Amino acid sequence: MEDVPQTIFKYEPFSLRALQNLKCHSVYFGSPSSFNDPFDCALTPRIKEPSEVEVDAISARIISNPKSSEQIKQLLLFLPKSKIKEQLFQSAKNIISDQRNDFNNVKGVTCFSECNDNMLMWSHYGGQHKGFCLEFRTDFEPFTKLRQVKYSPTIPEVDMARFMIENDYEQLLNLFCTKSSDWEYEREWRAIHAKAGTIFTYDAAALKSIYFGAKMTDQDIDMICLILHGQNPDVQLHRGHRSDTKFNIEFTSFTYTPLAEAKRKGLA
Repeated sequence: MEDVPQTIFKYEPFSLRALQNLKCHSVYFGSPSSFNDPFDCALTPRIKEPSEVEVDAISARIISNPKSSEQIKQLLLFLPKSKIKEQLFQSAKNIISDQRNDFNNVKGVTCFSECNDNMLMWSHYGGQHKGFCLEFRTDFEPFTKLRQVKYSPTIPEVDMARFMIENDYEQLLNLFCTKSSDWEYEREWRAIHAKAGTIFTYDAAALKSIYFGAKMTDQDIDMICLILHGQNPDVQLHRGHRSDTKFNIEFTSFTYTPLAEAKRKGLA
């Protein structure tokens, strides 16, 4: 398992769901079927051809399995090795297809990034810079179980012998965390839940900071600050703005003072 960063970021548009999640200290695990990348969690991998030794090992495992039918056992005992290999390839394809369909129809995923200042991330997931970005500590659930997304120029290959002999399904799980190199700028990590549509409530102390988009209005910032002031007063606040010298989003820290308190102190 990869070393998870100490903190991780989640971009949000300024929306009712995002505000509700913030208020309730929760993250939403959505269905992968709604992802904007048609390959995400839907890969059909290449299957590595097994050696003759591996074919024999797979056959022996199936024959010794009390759950295997007598018909299958007889086929494996008397079929030519080339035909057995064809059957094993088909079985591997079926296993991968079943795993993929189960993941897309049942499992929930929520996505994070290693960075909080990527222009494209703000445009695509941060409400076109009118939203916000949450920074979470990863020593709290569910952020302790993050899996790093790997990026590849080609669709990966899986070793059928590993899961048919050793019951090693980790490589199949990795398929759900593999994306095209075109998405590498996202520097993504993701958490996976057993059921899509789940709202997971995290410890309030897990939220470390919030970064406001460069085009977020004062009214929207004030609304979020009011929510945080009432329940997460220790959350650090950062306002985004365009750099004067680079194509970068830069952030300035600030302290929020509610209007009533500001009036009492003669600040407003």
